[in-house]
Amino acid sequence: MSLTLSNAKNIATVLTEALPYIQKFTGRTIVVKYGGNAMTDEALKQSFARDIVLMKLVGINPIVVHGGGPQIGELLAKLDIESNFVDGMRVTDSQTMDVVEMVLGGLVNKEIVSLLNKNQGKAIGITGKDGNLIRARKLKLKGGEANPGGIDIGQVGEVVSINTEIMDVMKDSNFIPVIAPIGTDENGASYNINADSVAGELARVLGAEKLILLTNISGVQDKQGNVLTGLSTAQVDSLIADETIHGGMLPKIECALNAVKGGVRSATIVDGRVEHAVLLEIFTDEGVGTLITGETL
Repeated sequence: MSLTLSNAKNIATVLTEALPYIQKFTGRTIVVKYGGNAMTDEALKQSFARDIVLMKLVGINPIVVHGGGPQIGELLAKLDIESNFVDGMRVTDSQTMDVVEMVLGGLVNKEIVSLLNKNQGKAIGITGKDGNLIRARKLKLKGGEANPGGIDIGQVGEVVSINTEIMDVMKDSNFIPVIAPIGTDENGASYNINADSVAGELARVLGAEKLILLTNISGVQDKQGNVLTGLSTAQVDSLIADETIHGGMLPKIECALNAVKGGVRSATIVDGRVEHAVLLEIFTDEGVGTLITGETL
């Protein structure tokens, strides 16, 4: 079946629009945080895998950092282990940490690797424990007057440092790294770390061209519900100050903001419910979601 003239023109338009972005990003590193609907919907899983493999084929160096909260919750429920949260963070005792490692480092990580490889990629899955990739420390939440010493939520951590040597080896060997957000401290204790935070810190220390955070909303919205994009870090700070950005969006935005302030060229909150959201964000003029850069566009 041959293409109609109209379809041929549409395809040519798409390809020519993508060309300058391919030229711009070739040889550059793009860190993608994979989570939300894109991680559970079958069609979205396939489109994500193809997006990442295509990026690699045109000379971009994608690094995937994944979450797995719903999958952890499901296994905890099956094991009759109660899930507790404080400020949106899972309280992680030693028993829960075992499940976190099993799900993130095993089930979810290997599923993503398999998905990429089935789509002709060359992926390798690792956790932050491998090769001391992610050095972590215990994260304590501020407790206010009632808990002046902070709130202890168990083996939940924050990134202290990242061993970039491992990333360099994978890039030079043409592999796609798929990273589970688990780290260790100097004593070898394991920590469950927020995947957005790991992705943002990886992007920063690697001097990535771009950080992409897949989420389940269309992007940062103003008070009228309109999606905002082309934001500078100063504009984002103002939106936080006047509480336009609030609640559950704050941690993700702060992660993107810290990455850009740390030298990443741009960060985007992307609607992961859209098929091929990653490609649309990277290779089209309009993109999908909220773009944050160091300067006003």
